[in-house]
Amino acid sequence: MKNSHQPTSCLFPLFLLTLFLSVSRGALEITPDGGDFISCVESTSDNFTAFSQLIYTPVNSSFLPIWEARFRDLRLINKSSTPKPSIIVTPDNEIQVRTTLLCSKRYGYELRIRSGGHDFEGLSSIADVPFVMLDLNKMRSVDVNVGKKTAWVEGGAVLGEVYYAISNKTNNLYLAAGICSTIGVGGYLSGGGYGYLIRKYGTGADNVLDIRFMNVDGVILNKKSMGEDLFWAIRGGGASSFGIVLAWKLRLVPVPELVTVFSVNKTLEEGATEIVHKFQYAIPNGDRNLSIRVGMINTFIGNTTMQTITVMFQGLYLGRIDTLLPLMHQTLPELNLTREHCEEMTMAQSSIVFNGLPSDTPLEFLRSRVTTLTRSTKSKLDYVRTPIPIHGLNKIWTKFFENEVGTGILFMHPFGGRNDKISETAIPYPHRAGVLYQFHQLISFSDQASDTTPASLRRINWLRSFNDFIAPYVSRNPREAYLNYNDLDFGFEAGSYEQASAWGERYWKRHNFKKLIDIKAKTDPENFFKHPQSIPVFPKY
Repeated sequence: MKNSHQPTSCLFPLFLLTLFLSVSRGALEITPDGGDFISCVESTSDNFTAFSQLIYTPVNSSFLPIWEARFRDLRLINKSSTPKPSIIVTPDNEIQVRTTLLCSKRYGYELRIRSGGHDFEGLSSIADVPFVMLDLNKMRSVDVNVGKKTAWVEGGAVLGEVYYAISNKTNNLYLAAGICSTIGVGGYLSGGGYGYLIRKYGTGADNVLDIRFMNVDGVILNKKSMGEDLFWAIRGGGASSFGIVLAWKLRLVPVPELVTVFSVNKTLEEGATEIVHKFQYAIPNGDRNLSIRVGMINTFIGNTTMQTITVMFQGLYLGRIDTLLPLMHQTLPELNLTREHCEEMTMAQSSIVFNGLPSDTPLEFLRSRVTTLTRSTKSKLDYVRTPIPIHGLNKIWTKFFENEVGTGILFMHPFGGRNDKISETAIPYPHRAGVLYQFHQLISFSDQASDTTPASLRRINWLRSFNDFIAPYVSRNPREAYLNYNDLDFGFEAGSYEQASAWGERYWKRHNFKKLIDIKAKTDPENFFKHPQSIPVFPKY
């Protein structure tokens, strides 16, 4: 990164020693108004006046707006019972991050680290104990090097800001990353990270080259100084279990100057079932330049009360229309893709389109941090390794009809290609060879006052029953899940390996989970960096 990431204060050695001595004396008593933490910052900071403007307690008028600003799920914001931080810190440099970490340790606060705020259970923004929320929103620089095909990205940036920075320099490189532009880079990469380019280039975490990382003692490490094991763990094992990622060095991958985006809708009456069935065979095993995301929603037929399923086939092809059409006619002719369904554009424009906006939307949208997604949802995610037969799809449609029309959606996101070639132990993210697609199940209650209204509870109960219903059709032993779609329904007690394995083996599989536990015990033996479903520390397991 740029020199701004290096400690600049001549008082740095004395400052660090003072905090280390304070921490070594043990945690002190927390004061209700956060005054203990602020006093610690004041006594150890060489520029407290500037830093104090970045610290918020509940008495500040900006406290709630900052807490709510990038909170992914309004169902948690709208609850008065949702626990809020004791203190929010929005640092703009690494020294302030270190001060926040060490003062939190000194006074026994837990620490929650937020980059984008997209985590599905709000774990970066809530806790049941007094905690400091470290919001990296102000640390979001992106430094693109076209010649080296790399980018250094600070931990508080969101994907759209990276896409925008790349597009300002070239249309022939991109980041192998996600669909939604407001997802934080930090959480995305530390959980693995899938998107339209996973079939061509693997996950986002597969394309991490180096890291600036702060450990539990406030020491900044890179790939070389942290060692192979910790570097392995951070890329897909949940970085917030081990420390604070300050910046990522990312490989930028080659893409055509123009790609093709297309969208086709089909109903059950138009043969959607047969097309979905064929999709499961054709796309994961087909040309890795082609990816088609399938979305399914139950709708009424015309003005009747009869239901159908509308299936949306939204695709990205790394090439031009004239090459795509014959490929599609060979691969999935049942879709009847025509030139009218297609549009050529840059990769940056495709990221705008996949956010639900027209391709001629100014690219500045990517860095606006504006989301078009509903913010009151509950999700489940599975991995499918064996194609669901037509009779199974028909059963799924029947079960789908039990939910309130238009409040649920199913997504199938294809894998295969390059992802199949990467070992499930290369990084902690294990969902590799044999995975045909992710099966994401989501319900929305954005029309409800909270997630506890009768309608919301019905939808949540339906989602859980649907997830149970599809068990025969998804992966098993373990039934795989995705860390970045965290789900507290799996449990979050970690008093023993058996308890933690209820979610740990689903996210990472047994071999990787046990390796993560070993690395955690070495890098954070006192388990300071913890939250529900973080990597636990056990005396023995």
